[in-house]
Amino acid sequence: MAEQRIAGRYAKSLLDLAVETNQLEAIYNDMLLVESACKNSRDFQLMLESPIIRTDKKEAIIEEVFRGKLSPLTSQFLNIITQKSREAHIFEIATAFVMQYRTLSGVTTATVKSTITLDDAARAKVKAILQNAGYANVQLVEEVDAELIGGFILRIGDRQIDTSIKSEINKLKQGFKHNLYEETF
Repeated sequence: MAEQRIAGRYAKSLLDLAVETNQLEAIYNDMLLVESACKNSRDFQLMLESPIIRTDKKEAIIEEVFRGKLSPLTSQFLNIITQKSREAHIFEIATAFVMQYRTLSGVTTATVKSTITLDDAARAKVKAILQNAGYANVQLVEEVDAELIGGFILRIGDRQIDTSIKSEINKLKQGFKHNLYEETF
């Protein structure tokens, strides 16, 4: 809970600064890159969270990883975060920034979890359904989960539609647990 507050406050500060300096799109792209680096590199995330690695080493590593890829404002922001010993929260801050940016831009994020990656036709159909439901500007995030067996789970905001076979099997299991019929032969 405290991590979310920390991330939200730092992200809001960066968002306000980006709007003020007319660098919103550049900072957004930078935060997508930072979020991706943290999400895709477990070693990088562990380095950020490590209490053993000194702050100056972390600063040097962050600088080397993102050299030439980030705007000066984002680089300065990451340096400040690291100097304040908040580098363990960089991933959460980047994620919070992306969410706040999308809210500011009127973009709604929908997550589709399925057993295989969606093709273009399925992706377009899901977007059309969401637009008909009143979500004007939708960005789809796709996740693959083979455990679903079939079907999909669509999550948008606090709403979820679960048509997966896995959930149907779980419903059947629950139904069998409460079955009053007992065989006596």
